[in-house]
This record gives sequence, structure tokens and C-alpha cells, in this order.
Amino acid sequence: MTGRLAGKRAFVTGAGQGIGRAVALAFAREGASVVAASRTLSKMADLPQLAPSIQPIALDVTDAAGVRKAIEAASEVDILFNCAGFVHSGTILDASEDDWQKSFDQNVTSIYHTIRAVLPGMLERKKGSIINVASVASSITGVANRAAYGMSKAAVIGLTKAVARDVIQSGVRVNALAPGTTLSPSLEERIQATADPETTRRSFVERQPMGRLGTVEEMAAAALYLAGDESAFTTGTVIVVDGGQTL
Repeated sequence: MTGRLAGKRAFVTGAGQGIGRAVALAFAREGASVVAASRTLSKMADLPQLAPSIQPIALDVTDAAGVRKAIEAASEVDILFNCAGFVHSGTILDASEDDWQKSFDQNVTSIYHTIRAVLPGMLERKKGSIINVASVASSITGVANRAAYGMSKAAVIGLTKAVARDVIQSGVRVNALAPGTTLSPSLEERIQATADPETTRRSFVERQPMGRLGTVEEMAAAALYLAGDESAFTTGTVIVVDGGQTL
């Protein structure tokens, strides 16, 4: 630990598993106090033991009132990491209206809620870093069977750039992190739910020219850069960490 985030307060959504959990731990290890949010509080029960500066809370990020209340309780948030999300598998013909709406609500409108809750305080203090998790899947490059998901993640990139431009002279920075295929509990669940898990796993691995899946720790390292002061001249950008998938 080098204290890169010493004295900062972070709010991390989707912290119950995968990238969000790894980011909460990375931020804490670098000196931040972290509010770790997930719909399932039990998934985060061990986080305070691993890093005492982490405070887990139960939160449904699609609940606007709940988001406002949680961020008010967190007080002065210096770093917002939006990771909560939903992956729908299938083409546009496989996506029902409910699937389409759920993808947008969980992946985009949730970020609308959190940004609106933290931004006034950041603007008042003239500092802050907002990091939104996008994806390379369909939002940057074509990926089969990700129509609703790709639509929502493309919207995340658009929202990131729009807010970044609006606040560009305020001291608040807004960036997106676009992971490639990353080994996580969510990915493993989707693999196991297919008819041939081993074939599915190979297809995920083969997406990356590097020949392997990304790790949540690698995504957390990129998030740490965007959260810290060393990225002070970086805003409105999309950091792609994908093993060469989009080359």
C-alpha cells in the first residue's frame, strides 16, 4: 500500500462480487474509506475483516430514493465507482421488452441516480472522480448475443462523455472503464448455465488475442488509476482493458 487514495472517501456499487468487490478492496488498501454497496449484504460480510475501512451497505441502485439516502449518509464522496449491472444474453429477438428495460434500468439509469446524488457535493468542493463501468462487448466492438447489454453499455459511455463535458472546468472528472471478458462469479454462473460449459469457456477465452481471461485485480488496478490524483488530466475517456479483444 502506498496511500494513493489517503484521505478520500469512495462509494462503490456492485461490491458484492467480481470487479466491484476487487475495486472496494483496492481502494481501501490505498487508504480510502469505502462505502461498499450491493443488493445482497451477506456477500460483503467479510469485507470489513479484510479491510476495516470498508463499510458494507445494502442498496438497490435502481431505487432513486434509496440511492439518494445512501449517498447522503456517506457524506462527502470523493470517488464514485459505478459497477452494479446486469448481463442479458441473446440477440435483439431474444430480448423481451422486460429484458430490454431491465438492462437499461440496471446498467444506465442506476448511474443516472448515483451521479445526480454525488455531483452537487463534488461541484461544491471542486473535486471528485466518477468512474462508470462500461464494456467492450458491443459498445466498442461487435460481440454476438449481447444486444440489450451492448446497448446499455454504449449508453454508459455516452453518459460518461456528456457529464464529463458538462463539468470539465469544475475539478470533477468522469471516465469509463471498459473491461474485456473478465473471470468473475457472474461470468462463471453464465458459463455454467449453458448446455456445454467447457465449450462456452473456450469461446470466452478465445475472444482475447492474449489467450486468457482478464482478472478482477487487473480491472481494479485501472480503476485505481482513474480514482487517484495521477489521472488528474484524464476526463471523458474510456480506458479499455481487454487483452487485445478490440484490436
